[in-house]
Amino acid sequence: MNEDVRLTAWVRGQVQGVGFRWFTRANALRIGGLAGFALNLGDGRVQVVAEGPKDHCEQLLEWLRTGDTPGRVDGVTEIWDTPRGGYDGFAIR
Repeated sequence: MNEDVRLTAWVRGQVQGVGFRWFTRANALRIGGLAGFALNLGDGRVQVVAEGPKDHCEQLLEWLRTGDTPGRVDGVTEIWDTPRGGYDGFAIR
């Protein structure tokens, strides 16, 4: 069974000012079935929250880590949790 999960990932590197959030949203929409957001943080990281089927969240996490992203990803830290809901699609914040 492919249960719904909540993925929260913090992406560090050169990920602000390079279209990273836009491409993250586009990729989440391409994968499908995901709701959440991508947000620039004050310390230069991007926070990505995605809720949906676990395999879809895993695909998004793999994309964040592959280096096939705008800018430069130095590392990704993630936590997994149960979905909280309340998102309308996938947003850029």
